[in-house]
Amino acid sequence: MDCPSEENLIRMKLDGISSIVNLDFDIPNRTLTVFHTGESFLIEKSLLELNLGAKKISTGETNQTDFKENENQKKLLWMVLAINFVFFVIEMTTGVFSKSMGLVADSLDMLADSFVYGISLFAVGGTLIKKKRIAKLAGYFQIILAIIGFLEVLRRFFGEEKLPNFSTMIVVSILALIANGICLYILQKSKSKKEAHMKASMIFTSNDVIINLGVIIAGVLVSWLQSSKPDLIIGTIVFVLVVQGAMRILKLSK
Repeated sequence: MDCPSEENLIRMKLDGISSIVNLDFDIPNRTLTVFHTGESFLIEKSLLELNLGAKKISTGETNQTDFKENENQKKLLWMVLAINFVFFVIEMTTGVFSKSMGLVADSLDMLADSFVYGISLFAVGGTLIKKKRIAKLAGYFQIILAIIGFLEVLRRFFGEEKLPNFSTMIVVSILALIANGICLYILQKSKSKKEAHMKASMIFTSNDVIINLGVIIAGVLVSWLQSSKPDLIIGTIVFVLVVQGAMRILKLSK
């Protein structure tokens, strides 16, 4: 084991072994510490099958249950969860009062992200198969949310809606854009960003940045055209992006 690609290969190989609690890789020293319960026979057999020259150095019991990597992941996820939930409340409130479907749609996306980060917190420290199941759950949740949102867009499109408050759309979306930029930076700092559940979190946040820019543009067009159609269009686009992100996450969970 002398490169990150071999690390990923090992993680994939050990994916289905439910007795594994944590994997601690030390690439410079070419060592791997496996924290597990029960016998180690299946773990050793799986590593030997990779033909990477694996050799058991030592084995022993430990009382360690908390891992530094896991604690770092939890701190990062709690931070982005808090940011997303706060902006869900802000965007939902301002979206309802300003009659903006774009803000309402983005607020629901923020709520979905909050749930995803919350679910990811339960995945930290688990095996890869558990993390992939979490990613799959997050993907299906986003698809359901997108369908509900799209139906609301259709209802507003064929109904009589007042012109959205474009200034509120623009100001709130700029603040949300800054918040999502901070979240993306925080997630990029994670050493475990390549794991399925952390990739899912980063995909959601990347989508949010695009959505925020779209709502800002829609606000400008609402002001220029004096029409609510740009707001409804961005609402539709938001849910298309949500579905695309969900499909990418479902691929990660395979």
